[in-house]
This record gives sequence, C-alpha cells and structure tokens, in this order.
Amino acid sequence: MAASVVCTWIVAVCMSTSYHNPSIFSSRARKRRQLSSIQGFTSPCHPFFRSTNPRKLRPSGQVMAIAIQPSMEPVTKKKPPTKQRRVVVTGMGVETPIGNNPDQFYTNLLQGVSGISEIEAFDCSNYPTRIAGEIKNFSTNGWVAPKLSKRMDRFMLYMLTAGKKALADGGITQDKMDEIDKSRCGVLIGSAMGGMKVFNDAIEALRVSYRKMNPFCVPFATTNMGSAMLAMDLGWMGPNYSISTACATSNFCILNAANHIIRGEADMMLCGGSDAVIIPIGLGGFVACRALSERNSDPSKASRPWDSGRDGFVMGEGAGVLLLEELEHAKKRGAKIYAEFLGGSFTCDAYHMTEPHPQGTGVILCIEKALSQAGVAREDVNYINAHATSTPAGDLKEYHALLHCFGQNQELRVNSTKSMIGHLLGAAGAVEAVATIQAIRTGWIHPNINLENPDEGVDTRVLVGTKKERLDVKVALSNSFGFGGHNSSILFAPFQ
Repeated sequence: MAASVVCTWIVAVCMSTSYHNPSIFSSRARKRRQLSSIQGFTSPCHPFFRSTNPRKLRPSGQVMAIAIQPSMEPVTKKKPPTKQRRVVVTGMGVETPIGNNPDQFYTNLLQGVSGISEIEAFDCSNYPTRIAGEIKNFSTNGWVAPKLSKRMDRFMLYMLTAGKKALADGGITQDKMDEIDKSRCGVLIGSAMGGMKVFNDAIEALRVSYRKMNPFCVPFATTNMGSAMLAMDLGWMGPNYSISTACATSNFCILNAANHIIRGEADMMLCGGSDAVIIPIGLGGFVACRALSERNSDPSKASRPWDSGRDGFVMGEGAGVLLLEELEHAKKRGAKIYAEFLGGSFTCDAYHMTEPHPQGTGVILCIEKALSQAGVAREDVNYINAHATSTPAGDLKEYHALLHCFGQNQELRVNSTKSMIGHLLGAAGAVEAVATIQAIRTGWIHPNINLENPDEGVDTRVLVGTKKERLDVKVALSNSFGFGGHNSSILFAPFQ
C-alpha cells in the first residue's frame, strides 16, 4: 500500500520533470525510496524526490512510470535459547589492616577489632589527621619476586599478593594451573588512585634531573599494570584490564568480571581492587578536601558510621580479590564453592563530584536495577554490607535509600566493615565482598563498632549493634559509591 502511494507521487512529479541520469535509480536510491515508504514520507518535497544536481532536470511532457518493489521485512535468525552460565566464588584473598587472609580478617571483624591507629609510614605530625587503617607488617615473601618488590608501588604489591592468595585459596596449584585453559582465564583488578607513591617519587627525582627518575615510574603508576603483571605471572590470556571509578572501583570490576563469564568469554576471573595512598600526598589531598576524621586522640573510635559523633572517614589501605568461576567449570575440577554471585548494577547520580544526591535517587535506582537484573525479590535480601564511610551526609543518604528499598523487610540487618578498617578506597568493595561472603559462610554478621549514639531517625533495629549477630543470610547486598556519583550494588547468596 505504501509503495503504491509512493509510485503515484513519482508519476505526478515525472509529468513535469524527467530524470536524464539513470544512475539515480541505483541500488542506493532504491534503498532510500524503500526507507521513505517505510517511514511514511510520501511528499514530493522530501529529499528523495530532489535531484542532487538541478542542472540535470529539464521540462518534459513525458510520463515515466516507475515500478517500486515493496520493501522486504528483514529476516533475522533467532538464536536457540541457552541456559545462562552461573557464576560462583571459589577463592578469596585479602591484605587488610586486621588480617592478610579471609579467616583471620573475618575473625577480627566478628570480634570488633579495630585496625585504625597512628600513621607510622611517615612523619605526619603537622597534619590535622594523623591516623589511618595502615597495614603494619606487610610481606611479599613467597608471592612476589624480590626485584619487583623493590620497584613496584605498594598498591601493585597488595594486588599481586591478594590475587595469588585467592588462587591458592581456590585450590589452583601449579598442577591445576597446567590443566586449565589459560586463554579462558582473565584478570580484572582495579585501583582508584594507582601508583601515587611511584609517581610522586618520580616528581621528586625530576627536581634533580630526569636521569634520576625510575625508568618504571610511568608503567608502575598506571592502574592497569597490576592486572597486567599478575596475568603475565600466571600466563592468563583472557580478558585483562582495570576499571577506576573512585571508591566504587572494586564492585565495577567484580560485576564486569562476572559478565565475561556469563557471556562465555572466560571460565575463571580474578577480580577486585587495591589501593595504597597512606603517603604524604594522599593524606594531604584528602585533608584538603576536608573529608577525614580528626579524632587523633582515640584512633579506634574515629570511624563510626551512623553515629552522631562522626566527623569524617578514616583512610585505609589494602586489597581484596575474588576468584570467580563458571559453575560447571568449578564442579568439574572439584572446587570448594563459597557463594554464588547473582548479579549487580551501576548508576550515576549525575549531581555533584563528591556529594551524594539529596534524595538518594541514583542509589535507589542502582539497587532496584541490581535486584531486577539478578531476579531477586526485595524481601529475600536480609543482609546488607553498606558503603557507609562515616561521613555526615553519605551515611544517612544511603540509610534512607536502603529503607526506601527494603523498609518492609523485618529481617533486614545492615552493617559497615569500615567501622573497623577505615575506607580502603578502590579496594573497599572487594574487601567488603569478602566480608559479605564470609557472613554467608559462617552464619555470623560482624558488629558496627562505635555506634554509641545513632543519628536521630536511624532505626537501630535495622543496624547491627556493637556485637556480632547470628543470621541465616538468604541474599546479601554490598554497596560501593565513589566520587563522581558512581553507584554500584552487587548480590551474593548461598550456593544451592
């Protein structure tokens, strides 16, 4: 019908004008005519009916009839339905202020041990903040070659050791490594800040001469190089890159790593985050932002999410790495399965560089999208490891967003790992994912230490108190948010 109408118009046009350029009816022109008929553009003044060169038009009394073939509907072959590949957690590795393996780390969390103390790495006596979640006794022995240990930035060393520990925890021995298809194994571990110390040292050397600069200062400062070095060490040739979305980095890496497995691009992925910025420029930068707690006289009390006495977050450092694996691949090699990764989501506040959206719009949208993507009902989520950094604005905005999404769930329990280890920046999400998985495994959720005087309007029946609690976790949600308005939510559940 549409084609016949177009034909009528063409006949009318051609009664006064004839085309002397036969190429105008080339295959390209036919496609344009078909597009016009499909879109309903049947006017002679439509661009299709104009010559690209007016000089080639001349009056004619002849009528030219043009046959137009009706447009054919494109035929697309539907792919046969395939069963979605399930993703499970088969290994974990951490470097934190309160433990360098998942069990030690979580035992200390359950006991309410604080890793916040006075900074020892450098003299910070002239800074208004002199405390942090610092790793005091870090060693790369047995994990990283001594030559690399001397050259690499600490964020890369944390990443490499945590990554290899996750492999060891997952039972990937050298014999197993020889059996797996390395082209289907990848690394996706990010960092918010990258190699700040290596870069800062290079700047100081440059003040003397460029000849004094570390030749590795550029590659060892980039956020992607940790993932690359780990892949080189392991010979893993699958997806390999890093993501940097400030303090939401780890969750972005974990979800993207899982998606590589779901899409069939990989069978195993090491993923997470690492940061090490307890150095003068790192501390000074956050002091300049007026973001840090100044409770120097009582460090272990400084990080206090949802408490009315909080005065900013406490910097931490470390790394967290998960070994994600396709379920059937894990079963085939007899892997121990800690939990199942259900899915997640990202959104952007599109509001402010550092402040959360006043109505929590982006956070709510992120949580709702995560639930939808994972096919999880709101009432099934009964444990949330919150982002809660101990900042005056951020804690409450997240709390109200959580109530908006899960307020009807009487079983809901919420805590913040940062109350004990501080804010590990780009590593926070991965370390908190380990805490979340450990809660699923053990049936215990850790306390919110320093929650002595909750903010007005905060329901303490939702927040975990100052002692650990028993909980049979059905589905757990872990949030991470970052400067720039980056929001991320990921979901884990017991493997069934």
